[in-house]
Amino acid sequence: MYNPIPNSDKIRVHVIVSGKVQGVGYRYATVDTASQLGLSGWARNLPDSRVEAVFEGRREIVEEMIRWCYQGPPAAMVKEVVVKYEDAEGLRGFEVRVFE
Repeated sequence: MYNPIPNSDKIRVHVIVSGKVQGVGYRYATVDTASQLGLSGWARNLPDSRVEAVFEGRREIVEEMIRWCYQGPPAAMVKEVVVKYEDAEGLRGFEVRVFE
């Protein structure tokens, strides 16, 4: 008999987005979009003009969010999205973080 692992459909990705992604509302649009999709995680600006984000949730929803990252909000001009899959940590909610 097959017993799936609880939450085995939950994944986590760490993304770094480069291009014209700061000063165009990319970070806040990321928070809005991820929250609407029911994802957990965070987004923040990096000092080198890139945006970093972590998304946790169901695989198909996280993958939809990754596809959104390639477009971003209307004023953004995305050049590259680097995606790294990681073990989910069980984050709750979605927030803007400040680079420390």
